[in-house]
Amino acid sequence: MFCMLDDDSVTLRIKAQPSASKSEFAGLYGDDAIKIRIAAPAVEGAANKELTKFLSKQFKVSKSNIEFKSGQNSKIKIVKFDRSKQFDDWLSSMSD
Repeated sequence: MFCMLDDDSVTLRIKAQPSASKSEFAGLYGDDAIKIRIAAPAVEGAANKELTKFLSKQFKVSKSNIEFKSGQNSKIKIVKFDRSKQFDDWLSSMSD
């Protein structure tokens, strides 16, 4: 599964695709990651910064609340952030 849920937090496994034309969800990557296209190159942390901004905007969580657990220098990343209604709505739409 690409996410683990606690009562108040979410851990997401992400396959990042940098240098895309725009930041957007791009479906599942196998069974264990969600693919996200990132509108920033993988140079000097720009893609991670854009990914943080994208997740913050999509799920209405503070950018400072998004924590990289692993993968800062890899295309497969694990991030953790506070659970929100927007995330729960997005997750339910993924299973439709």
